Amino acid sequence: MTIHLLRSLALLLASALPSVAVHAADAEKPDVVLHGELTGKDNQTYRTLPFDVPAGVTRITVQFEYSGREEKTTVDLGLLGPDGFRGQDGFRGWSGGTKKRFTVSATDATPSYLPGAIRPGRWQLLLGIPNIRQESHSSYTANIWFGHADDPAWKPAVLNPPLRKEAGWYRGDLHMHTAHSDGGCKSQTGERVPCPLFFTVQAAAQRGLDFIAITDHNTVSHANAMRELQPYFDRLLLIPGREITTFTGHANLFGTTALVDFRVGSKEVPDWNALLKAIAPLHGLISINHAIRPSGEVCMGCGWTARPPADMSLVQAVEAVNGSDAGTPISGLPFWESQLAKGYRLTAIGGSDNHEAFQNEARIGTNPTGVPATVVYAQELSMPAILDGIRAGHVFIDTEGSRDRLLELSGEANGTKAVMGDALRVPAKASASFDVHVGHAQGANLVVLLDGKPLAPAVDARIDTDDLHRSFSWTSDGKPHWLRVEVDDAAGRALLVGNPIYLNPTR
Repeated sequence: MTIHLLRSLALLLASALPSVAVHAADAEKPDVVLHGELTGKDNQTYRTLPFDVPAGVTRITVQFEYSGREEKTTVDLGLLGPDGFRGQDGFRGWSGGTKKRFTVSATDATPSYLPGAIRPGRWQLLLGIPNIRQESHSSYTANIWFGHADDPAWKPAVLNPPLRKEAGWYRGDLHMHTAHSDGGCKSQTGERVPCPLFFTVQAAAQRGLDFIAITDHNTVSHANAMRELQPYFDRLLLIPGREITTFTGHANLFGTTALVDFRVGSKEVPDWNALLKAIAPLHGLISINHAIRPSGEVCMGCGWTARPPADMSLVQAVEAVNGSDAGTPISGLPFWESQLAKGYRLTAIGGSDNHEAFQNEARIGTNPTGVPATVVYAQELSMPAILDGIRAGHVFIDTEGSRDRLLELSGEANGTKAVMGDALRVPAKASASFDVHVGHAQGANLVVLLDGKPLAPAVDARIDTDDLHRSFSWTSDGKPHWLRVEVDDAAGRALLVGNPIYLNPTR
């Protein structure tokens, strides 16, 4: 039983509230369950259901069900904080009969409810019964979950069901800005103004993306707007993130809305290692952004200049392609490969760094939504599955953000199989076989890279079909290597960037 469940149980037993049960052991089970009955005598009355919130709770999530709808029974729902209707921390919202579940926290709340700090004490569900027939009976159940500061953003699962349950390749954009930081667009009168988050989400949906991460600078205020939009955009997964923006580098943090002190260089956060260690328990995923950008007045702190050097074992990914920088002197690909050469297994991802939702210019600094696309093989379209796929390295980058280009790499040695991001043990003098699948890139060239250098002549480079399958073998020297594939255009610019299979890794 977790500590917060023990505290919840103690408080509930001490208060001896009627009709309350507390579940333990399984973190996905509710912390509190309230049961009750309604009859015709409750018609057009209000009822409060009290429950105690322990210290340390940062989120309250409620799922409410009742019977009798076939007899036109209607129960409306609201929430009161410890002050009831009389104080500042009192009325927290009223959804009537429109919602079966809702959540409130300091960062975000279901529409109808108010975000704000969760104060310990006695809270109340507020029921309104506008209609129940004289002869009718209705039973209700309220399941209540208590969240905590280090919970991942996908908890509890009742709030965040997968949008699709099929395993497959999912395309997304992992770096986007809105009115909650420096994202802008033209107003109705043509003035440049902070751009509403809705337009960023709408542009991504029109682009055909499966997921996006909103990564405004050093804030998660956008989480509240995302909470409102997700039910409508039920084909597009919205992942809360932020761009941790410091004087010595930027990094995206995905999958948590917890408070993070970003003041690298301050007494409280002396360096990046202190920040990375503070982030580690939050269940999120962190990626270094545009590492080779020059830092200065045009882009303050944009280049990665962490001093002392960051412990890269605390980092999961690198933004190897930012907007349209693939093949340019400021591409992040060399920085990423330099980390691979040191033995770190960091996943290469991409992000548009979009700052204006509907602009379509493809030059550095004004990057269209979804260019590049990060394409992730995930077990389902859900936040934890997408982030798990990135952690595992089951990713390729589509630098032009096409809707259908595909790059797959698999390997096999001694009966063991591996795909991009996996490790493969190949003893000295033994051979490994590899298979490459490229889709919808006819006319481009396939490049096989071993430790960042072309492995020639591994395969015929010319891609002469939109459904290419090529195989090759490699004889091991027993030492650590990393092998990946790319698809390049005629000028040598990468169109598809694959993550490696790690051969005999030491980490």
